[in-house]
Amino acid sequence: MTAPAHTTPVTTPVTLHVNGEPRDLVVDNRATVLDVLRERLDLTGAKKGCDHGQCGACTVLVGGTRMNSCLLLAVAHDGARITTVEGLATGEPPGSARLHPLQEAFLDRDAYQCGYCTPGQLCSAIGALREMGAGRPSAVTPADHPPGLPVPADGAEIRERMSGNLCRCGAYGGIVRAVGDVARTGTAPGGRDPEGGAW
Repeated sequence: MTAPAHTTPVTTPVTLHVNGEPRDLVVDNRATVLDVLRERLDLTGAKKGCDHGQCGACTVLVGGTRMNSCLLLAVAHDGARITTVEGLATGEPPGSARLHPLQEAFLDRDAYQCGYCTPGQLCSAIGALREMGAGRPSAVTPADHPPGLPVPADGAEIRERMSGNLCRCGAYGGIVRAVGDVARTGTAPGGRDPEGGAW
């Protein structure tokens, strides 16, 4: 019996624009965005919970859309603009940053306990607010809702849109209230994110 041949991983150069900063990397073609963020860029906010796209702990924003980074191959996202929880706060110099309105609302509403799922919850909530602001319906949006108009961010709508993000501690009530607070205060939908786009 012969030993299996060892092969060198196939790699590809990519540029990922992470939290507004271009990062030139050579990545293994099998590496996920999550693994590159955590292991190569030391951005450990996005968590590896299930590694199957079922828990939402790894949620990041890719081009402003929420995505499970454990399911995204980094090589397929060359040139992508990725925002992690570390990129939500704004301000210079580092250490003097102002929290994102959702981060403030999570603190105000105790929308976390152990904190493991919080980075994914925050990124997912931003994506959900953008979806509602753009008028994208969900499974609970009334069928007679006018197309293209913002979808009201009521409790049922927020719960449905956040259902892909699990919290083992059960902080769901605080999460729904925090997202609703931000939606009602005018920072979203129809508000502006730090890069000038709609939430």
